[in-house]
Amino acid sequence: MSSIKIYSGLFSCLLMTTTLQVMSQNSATVYTTAKGTPMRLAESGKLEFKPFGQPVETQICIFVDDDRSFQTFMGIGGALTDASAEVYAKLPTDKQRELIKAYYDPVNGIGYRLARTNIASCDFSSGSYTYVSEKDAELKSFNIQHDRQYKIPLIKAATQAAGGKLPLYVSPWSPPAWMKDNNSLIQGGKLLPQYRQAWANHYVKFIQSYEAEGMPVWGLSVQNEPMAKQRWESCIYTAEEERDFIRDYLGPTLERSGMGEKKLIAWDHNRDLLYQRASTLLKDAAAARYVWGIGFHWYETWTGSAMQFENLKRVQESFPDKNLIFTEGCVEKFDFKRVNDWTLGERYGLSMIGDFNAGTVAWTDWNILLDENGGPNHVGNFCFAPVIADTRNGSLIYTNAYYYIGHFSKFLQPGAKRIVASSNRDLLQTTAFRNPDGTLVVVVMNTSDNTLDFQLWKNGNAAPAKSLPHSMMTFLIR
Repeated sequence: MSSIKIYSGLFSCLLMTTTLQVMSQNSATVYTTAKGTPMRLAESGKLEFKPFGQPVETQICIFVDDDRSFQTFMGIGGALTDASAEVYAKLPTDKQRELIKAYYDPVNGIGYRLARTNIASCDFSSGSYTYVSEKDAELKSFNIQHDRQYKIPLIKAATQAAGGKLPLYVSPWSPPAWMKDNNSLIQGGKLLPQYRQAWANHYVKFIQSYEAEGMPVWGLSVQNEPMAKQRWESCIYTAEEERDFIRDYLGPTLERSGMGEKKLIAWDHNRDLLYQRASTLLKDAAAARYVWGIGFHWYETWTGSAMQFENLKRVQESFPDKNLIFTEGCVEKFDFKRVNDWTLGERYGLSMIGDFNAGTVAWTDWNILLDENGGPNHVGNFCFAPVIADTRNGSLIYTNAYYYIGHFSKFLQPGAKRIVASSNRDLLQTTAFRNPDGTLVVVVMNTSDNTLDFQLWKNGNAAPAKSLPHSMMTFLIR
């Protein structure tokens, strides 16, 4: 524990408001998180742009061009799971307030503006559960009482801290066992044809129940990880099966129920099969009319692959009227000894930069909070979260992943447009946005062991900057 820095002044470096006054764009304020330093989202300097002209090949540069704009940014957030809610409930009251402020306060926190939660149980629940009785195809027994103990209070606390509005989308891990061909919540299995309508009705019942509790539901995904046969809650859909379920059951049922405006997210699995899934769904006009976007995770790396951002670009190019949304990612195989491991945050930085540059409009982390074991998880699939609660002493541990996410979520405003940011060195990765108030947000990540001096170049003017080893920087250009 002595190696873990926990201090009451955690948010002293987060006092920068994200509502910024538009000024002539000749200066930049810099915020830095860097390995081996105390800087965590810390204001670390101001830069002035001066005439620079043509760079030469030996000069490292980040080129910014706000005359070219792309997708509209919606928000960044995390999943409010059973596990997060149960750990939250164990915290002392002052730590509960600290956590909510850390995530959802736009001034003294990192300004989360999006949330996801599970429909019935998932692996990050203390046990399996459903909302309906055995063989109740009419859903007369439907009841969300289970969620009132932990999950609903957390969602409401987060929403209040976010200013009373927190777009929430919901995802199922499995239909009730009796609706499936393997008669089990776990180990995959498929939805039985005779229960397709009952299952479509189940989404509507869940949304109605949550909204009756004062929690508006912005959207839903069809199925979490529909190609994964897991030892926890799971259900398999081929691309054709998901297409047909959307077209013939779920889409029409949402419309008939007055929920046609809900954002329906398909796939909700890894980038590797993303184009095959998206093309099968979206080439069918009758199915595509119901689909708002394609959701994806980052776990294609389990096969030994790198993150496959090119697959996102192929979908964006082929179906530009649909949205890309990152719906889940976490670092697996929890080990308490690794809470200070700098690679945790760098995985987030790599994904967020790559995903946004490929056209992603929204980005959702997995559990916002887990305990000192990486759970609770009823099948032992223990993982990292950006914030870990040590329930043995009631403390909160902020991994560098929390700060790396904050380099985006704290400064990007809903409605921002991605603009061009181009690096001439692969050691510096970058993305950029123009906020609705006119400020430019440029994020630069250095994953190397070297300090890199570079020029932040825009329209023939440049400002000299220094990127520390294993660092993340956000430049606010005003």
